[in-house]
Amino acid sequence: MGDIAKSALGGAWTVLVGWLLPTALNVCLFVVAVWPSLGRGWSAKWWSAGVTPLSVGVLSVSVLLGLALSALQNPLYRVLEGYALWPSAFVAYGCARRGRAKQDLQDRLTLIRLEREEQESRLTADDTARLTALRAHPRIGRAARKDRRRTAVQRALLRERLARYPVDPAQLAPTRLGNAIRRLEEYGYDRFRLDTQVMWNELTGNAPDQVRRQVDLARANVDFFVALIFGHCAVVLCAAAALTTAHPDVPLLLVAIVLPGLLIPVWYRAAVSATDEWAAAVRALVNSGRKPLAESLGLRLPGELAGERQMWALVSKMSRLPYHERAAGLDPFRAKPPGSPPSNDVRTGSG
Repeated sequence: MGDIAKSALGGAWTVLVGWLLPTALNVCLFVVAVWPSLGRGWSAKWWSAGVTPLSVGVLSVSVLLGLALSALQNPLYRVLEGYALWPSAFVAYGCARRGRAKQDLQDRLTLIRLEREEQESRLTADDTARLTALRAHPRIGRAARKDRRRTAVQRALLRERLARYPVDPAQLAPTRLGNAIRRLEEYGYDRFRLDTQVMWNELTGNAPDQVRRQVDLARANVDFFVALIFGHCAVVLCAAAALTTAHPDVPLLLVAIVLPGLLIPVWYRAAVSATDEWAAAVRALVNSGRKPLAESLGLRLPGELAGERQMWALVSKMSRLPYHERAAGLDPFRAKPPGSPPSNDVRTGSG
């Protein structure tokens, strides 16, 4: 009974922190800054009803909206990741831009390493040519002048930013948040050929409780900023609409438009940074949950990495294919003819 209560409270805590709390903050901002300008009728009566009815109303609306946002979290994430409601031209431009940003980070880190090796007289002929080319690159050269003034800790932040991109260039998303989440989604497949998008429920069902709890808590941090972003957008739109009412409080409405508008990019960057803990938790989930998952499926982990990668690739493929396709001769466990290309179809989408 205690374990059931603990599990229920743990799930409620992630919803409270991730969705109810930021929703309550946005509702309070709306009530203070936008509500007084909506009219002198029903809104004025609610204001004059007293503190207790107003508090109960704010709390009730916050809970209802927070639960609704929690239920809609996958579509909300897909919008910020660039998978939904994005025109194809914007998606292509965003992916190309993120690809250049990733390559620039790689080149800057390579330049830092080569300059250090140059000072230690350890450069080869190929490294010297590469160093000359990077220094001659206009964009990398400008960034290098700033990088030389960075401390060792600040240079480590460049590696942290690079780690927020997926390893496979084909998995790049058009937004920073999309790439930061995509890198944790592809970790299992990139390392072990375990498609965690397909096997997620099986993996979390067999992983240790503490590791699974860490994943939930880490995601709640990202949920918090995502809820703030969409709530601020709603407040800004409502404040802009309230400017057209008969008796708007213009200074207060302008504050309700400008302040959240300035904070939205801040919360977005905070959400991207918060994915670092989420990625570390998913990495621990995959590393520690593979063995119990294999045992629950009646399998045994091979002693070498190559054999394990082949095993998980077959298991993931079998989970994706309908039964009738396997029965028709497409069983992934059948031996492939020599020279057949390897399977590499990671599913895209939010975790």
